[in-house]
Amino acid sequence: MLIQKEEIVDLSVSTRQLEGQGLLPLVIEPRAEADWRTCFTDIKEVIDAQLEKVGGVLLRGFKVSDEKDFQEFAKAFGEELLSYDYASTPRSNVEGKVYTSTEYPSHQVIPLHNEQAYTLSWPMRIWFCSLKVAEEGGETPIADSRQIYNLIDPDIRARFEQKKLMYVRNYGNGLDLPWEKAFNTESKAQVESFCNENQIEFEWLSDEELRTRQICQATMSHPRTGEKIWFNQAHLFHVSNLQPHVRETLISIVGEENLPRNVYYGDGTAIDEKDLDHVRQVMDDCEVKFLWEEGDIMMLDNMLTAHARGTFKGERKVVVAMAESNQ
Repeated sequence: MLIQKEEIVDLSVSTRQLEGQGLLPLVIEPRAEADWRTCFTDIKEVIDAQLEKVGGVLLRGFKVSDEKDFQEFAKAFGEELLSYDYASTPRSNVEGKVYTSTEYPSHQVIPLHNEQAYTLSWPMRIWFCSLKVAEEGGETPIADSRQIYNLIDPDIRARFEQKKLMYVRNYGNGLDLPWEKAFNTESKAQVESFCNENQIEFEWLSDEELRTRQICQATMSHPRTGEKIWFNQAHLFHVSNLQPHVRETLISIVGEENLPRNVYYGDGTAIDEKDLDHVRQVMDDCEVKFLWEEGDIMMLDNMLTAHARGTFKGERKVVVAMAESNQ
């Protein structure tokens, strides 16, 4: 249950749902004009009570001014912020452990996903802050991972759960992130150490090219709520996520085994593309969209709630911070 109005009457913040949406995200706003520091004790009280019920909150009207201010807000919850290690998309560090959101061109959609669900280590909490709103579009859609799990066809879900997933990545061929960017180091020894510590098979194909394989989960139980969630990035990593002409061109040039990224079942067998089409449709059906306002902060339980990015026009600036590793 959500906190009822009479229960928060003495707090400096109020809560509501977005118009036309369900419980996700829960909006938290100041009762009177104030910055987040003035209200933080009450903000945290509401978040502690509600985040693992609704999956995500949107803080609006708290005067977050820049990356440093945002970082201080995220750190105020008491967890050390995480570095963006074993990256799968390009980002830039902008302040401490605050990063740009994925730096893909504005005409590209980034589908729903849980951060770093393609590996065995991920942040439990993730924050997004809107510092500059796009002229048009630029939403960060979200979706309930519990709802997605429940709506996936049980036969498809069972195959994914039983077989798990093997993510295959090739770095250094000029088609995706170089290994130095992905692993945030220029040391091959550090790459090998990271892989050994994280159950990642690795193979140096040349001085500059690296291939990795890792077997990961398809679904999970949330460690605190016990709820079953859909938690993987098969629909993103699979070659079927590419536009047909891009897919054909890449395979003709480098071959399927050298694609920048792909995914198979854990036993190495192919995933039926129709199953992935079904997964993508379920995710689309669960998607919740809202327009950013300048200074908004969205805080998600990264396991309970997936996020995405829409296309946009004009300049857009959304920055990200993460905390509380599952390990």
